[in-house]
Amino acid sequence: MTADPATAAPGVTPPAEAAEDVAIAALSFDDAFAELRTAVAELEAGGLSLEDTIARTERAVALQRHCERLLGQAELRVRQLVNRPAGGLEVREVAIDEGTEA
Repeated sequence: MTADPATAAPGVTPPAEAAEDVAIAALSFDDAFAELRTAVAELEAGGLSLEDTIARTERAVALQRHCERLLGQAELRVRQLVNRPAGGLEVREVAIDEGTEA
């Protein structure tokens, strides 16, 4: 018996979607961004069936979120590097949620 995603309990990710999330999470920023650009180009070109359009849009949104997450992490790493008075760089801890120093 196969579970219908439309009737799944809220917050429960169907196995196929979970596998796709894991696959996207494994992508580097460059790979995810390249795939996102391709998906957007396909959507802009049109000519896709409704199901294909929905599937590509869902993947594009997941890729966009992944890219944003990676960019946020990179920004925090850069913010952690601050100039020391004597020269060179010093690493400071920054809270991920607030983007402020801990």
